[in-house]
Amino acid sequence: MARLLNDEEITRQLQQLPGWSRSEDAIVATIEAPDFPAAIRIVTAVADQAESMNHHPDIDIRWRTTHWLLTTHDAGGLTQLDIELAHVISDAARREGVQL
Repeated sequence: MARLLNDEEITRQLQQLPGWSRSEDAIVATIEAPDFPAAIRIVTAVADQAESMNHHPDIDIRWRTTHWLLTTHDAGGLTQLDIELAHVISDAARREGVQL
């Protein structure tokens, strides 16, 4: 099982993730894509990576706006997996022209 990150580690690593913030035992972001197909491409790109990591985000899609919530449920909080997946999501968004 992945190790829980402490508050200092979370704060420090979130500094490298523009648009992400902490919400209790999770990190969250709202990403607005240029259009609906771009939002779906972001989700699809993340889905492939998340599956390979065996770490799956909570995703809500409203037209071109995606809401992301990451936490490691079986660890009971935030782990390095959440930080790594947040980077994957941010990179996918940038490839679709999103400014974070």
